[in-house]
Amino acid sequence: MSSPIFDQPLSCFVTGTDTEIGKTLVASALIHLQAKRGFKVAGMKPVAAGAKLEGERWVNEDVESLMLASSVKLDQNLVCPYLYRTPVAPHIASEIEGRSIEPDHIIKSFNEIQGLTESIVVEGVGGFRVPLTKDFDTADLAVKLNLPVILVVGLRLGCISQALLTMEAIHSRGLKLLGWVANSVNSDMHKVQENLLAIRERIEAPLLGQVPYLTNASFSQAANYLLR
Repeated sequence: MSSPIFDQPLSCFVTGTDTEIGKTLVASALIHLQAKRGFKVAGMKPVAAGAKLEGERWVNEDVESLMLASSVKLDQNLVCPYLYRTPVAPHIASEIEGRSIEPDHIIKSFNEIQGLTESIVVEGVGGFRVPLTKDFDTADLAVKLNLPVILVVGLRLGCISQALLTMEAIHSRGLKLLGWVANSVNSDMHKVQENLLAIRERIEAPLLGQVPYLTNASFSQAANYLLR
């Protein structure tokens, strides 16, 4: 399969229908495809919650995956300006740990990465409207970054409504939905193709790939199922 969107470096904002539906897997696969083409590409996850101490460094699995896939190697603090140890919603983690999220700092970090790369794949956190502060959420961040959006749809019960509601939220903010990727999060979901067809008939963007359920999935594996 091939798609003209990968003929040149692609910067985008990767969001999802929910948490734990494969955003990081798909975002890392998108980075991997660009890196294989020789593009200077890096991933960014502005906010991550949930980290463990490895040696002298706090490590988040999502951030690690994005950094591993990237062809431009950057400092973790630049890739993820706000890394919290507590695995809860970001605005709650920031209160617990006493470090508030400043949108301007995220934008500054993004601009710095932009100056070092040809493209940036920015992964959101959770779904499309996750609170970051009292009056700023991940949808607001996507608007600030002004990147085309790729939506990851976790294939499970309820995914049709979640996909269409997220699509409406993206469009209502004037953002371009570049396409969507279907990711199987359950090995035993019934009527997968019927669910896919229902979404394809209603969503105003092309399907960029269908990632099957993968045991011990890697981004290099997932990349094989994306249009490239």
